[in-house]
Amino acid sequence: MTGTTARTRAQHTVLGSGPAGTALAAELVRRGHSVRLVDRKGDGPDLAGVERFAADVSTPEGAHAAVVGADVVYHCVNVAYHLQVEVMPRVQEAVLAAAEAVGARLVVLDTLYPYGETGGAVMTEDTPWKATSRKGRMRAELDERYLAAHRAGRVRVVLGRSADFVGPGVLNSTLGATVFPGALTGGEVLGFGDIDLPHSYTDIEDVAAGLATLGEHPEGDGRVWHLPTAPAVSTREIHKMIEERAGRPLNVVVLPQPRPAGPFDEQFMAEYAEMFYQHTEPQIMDSSAFERAFGVAPTTLGRTLDATLAWYGQWLARR
Repeated sequence: MTGTTARTRAQHTVLGSGPAGTALAAELVRRGHSVRLVDRKGDGPDLAGVERFAADVSTPEGAHAAVVGADVVYHCVNVAYHLQVEVMPRVQEAVLAAAEAVGARLVVLDTLYPYGETGGAVMTEDTPWKATSRKGRMRAELDERYLAAHRAGRVRVVLGRSADFVGPGVLNSTLGATVFPGALTGGEVLGFGDIDLPHSYTDIEDVAAGLATLGEHPEGDGRVWHLPTAPAVSTREIHKMIEERAGRPLNVVVLPQPRPAGPFDEQFMAEYAEMFYQHTEPQIMDSSAFERAFGVAPTTLGRTLDATLAWYGQWLARR
């Protein structure tokens, strides 16, 4: 209308340009949204329809600059593993204050860490938070603060929890660069802990689709949701599926205890040791509540492996 300056599209701002943030930005563009992707440098490959923006969202000033004009903010920020306990609470404080200041909804990418050791019980949104690890307790404390901010009416918040990532662009995962390059070249393929236990993995595209769905559905606010995740199978079964697709037997090396291997150096594995229980008991995540509420089904594991092997083939060719 003449004389109005109202925007015709909501502004969706994604904080963090790792695999999840990048996949989410692309998904939001596909859904017709105006998208800003924020990291410290504001550079990287061009993504059609995405505005890149440089800001340090661990500071109040940086977080506020990043989210000005946003209707929905997605917190997909992560930091080096050994810095998480120190830095992630600072990021939360800055991002919550910034979202509150601009009146934006906040969608948070979360992990299964708050549940801690479950003895192999299936994890649902009703599973008690009993983490004993430093990083698990930290994540649980952050999540309590997010939900408290929502209850207090400061910020509308929703949390989307994911299992271990897998998919195109995912390198630093136990089903990432430790597996697919070796599967394609005949090199070592690392397995962690007991590979005969069922273990959930969430396709990175399902992470993106799930977070985008939460961003579009404010009726889901104020709680935790499990993002769409294919039914858990054993890591050994996944290896068999990869063998069939790669056309060669895998040279699997199992790490029964945490130690430096592949892309995971000594510093990382020292920090990861407290989380190694994830590979010595079943890790089964149930996302049926999300699937029923929003009508979104997870990608089948076979399709995920097809896409991931194709991506890694191209990745290896560029190296």
